Amino acid sequence: MFKVLTSVSAAMLVSILLMTLCSIISKTTIMDREKMSPFECGFDPKSKARLPFSLQFFLIAVLFLIFDIEIAIILPLVITLKTNLFSWALTMAIFIMILIVGLYYEWINNMLEWAK
Repeated sequence: MFKVLTSVSAAMLVSILLMTLCSIISKTTIMDREKMSPFECGFDPKSKARLPFSLQFFLIAVLFLIFDIEIAIILPLVITLKTNLFSWALTMAIFIMILIVGLYYEWINNMLEWAK
């Protein structure tokens, strides 16, 4: 117990020491409009530095992640094939039907179209 307490206190001491040292050494910057604006040869920027984010791109990226996770879930189920074929087939059928119903819902609501 004493070793754990010593290790935790040493870790806390090193962390606090490093945070204090970094705050002392770091150079503070003044946040003003000129320093925060993008540099374009001394002129005012012609457009905003940050472009608006496309909601359609976000939806398609989320759909890709969902189907990517689907593969990560399906692959380990192949190992269970040798134990009980009927339960494996039933589990896979239910899982794939849920995904197909979700894909159909997204298709009906035009969530899969890139441009409107």
